[in-house]
Amino acid sequence: MKKEENQHYKFSSIADAHRYFGLPGPLHPLVSMINNEQGEMQMHQSQQSHVLSFYKISYRRKANGCMKYGQGYYDFDEGGLFCASPNQLVASTGEAHGVMEDAPLYTLLIHPDFLWNYPLAKKIRQYGFFSYTANEALHLSPQEETTVIALFKMIGDELSGRIDDFSQDVVVAQIELLLNYINRFYKRQFITRKVVNSNVLQKLEELLNDYFDKDVSLKQGLPTVQYLAAQFNLSPSYLSDMVRALIGQNVQQYIHSKLIEKAKEKLSTTSLSVSEVAYELGFEHPQSFSKLFKSKTNISPLEFRRSFN
Repeated sequence: MKKEENQHYKFSSIADAHRYFGLPGPLHPLVSMINNEQGEMQMHQSQQSHVLSFYKISYRRKANGCMKYGQGYYDFDEGGLFCASPNQLVASTGEAHGVMEDAPLYTLLIHPDFLWNYPLAKKIRQYGFFSYTANEALHLSPQEETTVIALFKMIGDELSGRIDDFSQDVVVAQIELLLNYINRFYKRQFITRKVVNSNVLQKLEELLNDYFDKDVSLKQGLPTVQYLAAQFNLSPSYLSDMVRALIGQNVQQYIHSKLIEKAKEKLSTTSLSVSEVAYELGFEHPQSFSKLFKSKTNISPLEFRRSFN
């Protein structure tokens, strides 16, 4: 374990994390299932911010205080499950608020090397929820909680049992099953929060309209997913997945749709040249604009304009 100059702790191994939180050494150096039902984890240590070198999936049934993950804050009073990936900064702010928070009930730690030579090594990087911030944690229904806890216990039982030639295959399969359930439950969360998320979509449209109508694009260039996500205090991955659940497009595709809409408006109602239209929309090079326009409409900007004459 390494303490960096900015007071963040870098866990170089799962064994480092166990020592830091006052736990017995892990049964396997590359994967650990921490069942904290007996409250063994030392909570005064968990107040410190830390940087991971492994994947972390943890579930809190009930807690006080806040957890900071990246740039976001999340109140865990209702409980929740959140996932972090290697090189993510995870920090509690409970101590700063004078509140001692409860430890996660279950925590699964997975070093990337444990998945080496398995398809999951590549697939795990494609799960968007590892890029979500803590204010985008997964809230489980009682039935979903039962499923997740059963999987945690199943993995723990396998890790604490007799190791044989099939042990790693079984644990990797169980981890993938857990990740698939988490992905499924996140999709459900997008559906059950559809009304709230629809308001975000409406504000997203207004934000993009203002971006182009007020010539923000002239100063800042093309709008990016990162820029839009920051306006909602959401991670780019979460915003994209939420928008996809609502309209079948991610945020980048939605930006392109608005770009084409605004481009058609300018091409059909103004005398601006194609290069001038591209510049007003935020493109550095007209060729890039023309290429995007044709890929989305199957005709060039000039051909589109001629259709109005």
